[in-house]
Amino acid sequence: MCSPEHFAVEYAINPWMDVTAPVDAELAVKQWDRLRETLVGLGHEVHLLAPEPGLPDMVYAANGAFVVDGTAYGARFKHQQRAAEAAVHRTFYDSPDWRFIAPNETNEGEGDFAYLPEAHGGLILAGYGFRTELPAHAEAQEALGRPVVSLRLVDPRFYHLDVALASIDDGNIVYYPGAFSAATQKVLAQLFPDAIVADDDDALAFGLNLVSDGANVVLNSEATRLAGRLKAAGYTPVPVELAELKKGGGSVKCCIAELRH
Repeated sequence: MCSPEHFAVEYAINPWMDVTAPVDAELAVKQWDRLRETLVGLGHEVHLLAPEPGLPDMVYAANGAFVVDGTAYGARFKHQQRAAEAAVHRTFYDSPDWRFIAPNETNEGEGDFAYLPEAHGGLILAGYGFRTELPAHAEAQEALGRPVVSLRLVDPRFYHLDVALASIDDGNIVYYPGAFSAATQKVLAQLFPDAIVADDDDALAFGLNLVSDGANVVLNSEATRLAGRLKAAGYTPVPVELAELKKGGGSVKCCIAELRH
């Protein structure tokens, strides 16, 4: 994770960003701190990246890489405003603990990749249509040695996979069908017949932008109906308030890069 110490909406590269809407930087830090404390309270270890001046979107740490079995496939951002973030993340993975693979193709890390180790023997779901380019899916497959299923995003409000779909345990997902093409919806229904399906209100509240450890699901507090669905399915919803960070087009998952050894 990376503190939103320098967070601001200084440009608009997704439909949620409004440069005329004020951001309460102090409140953003407080809300982010609460998210970090929630993860620690659930027993997870949190590593911190130092925020860099001039990179207001660094708080969305999920976009910096995609990690499977100790291998980090690095990011290459679509928009110039975020391009310098990639090097900061690469520095983190430049250690004996990780094997870093630099990308040649445009991709935005876990923003557009999700991993399910027990789904069909280990499966990567990969989004495209707005940020990550389709050739990056093949590059990720070669880098990580896991089959990749390409999922086409068609609604610009759901510009990353992680605002439309999330893994909730090692073999199942929750998703919003309206974010995807008709053909992709058919693929998801075939692969995940037991998936939890979110409605418009859940999706627009950034409810799909969540993290789960297979038991506890940390999600935006505005997604109340989705929280009810998750609870009915046997998970424990853990709501957090991230209204300030929503102004940049992200929520819980955007703030968290998952480190899979």
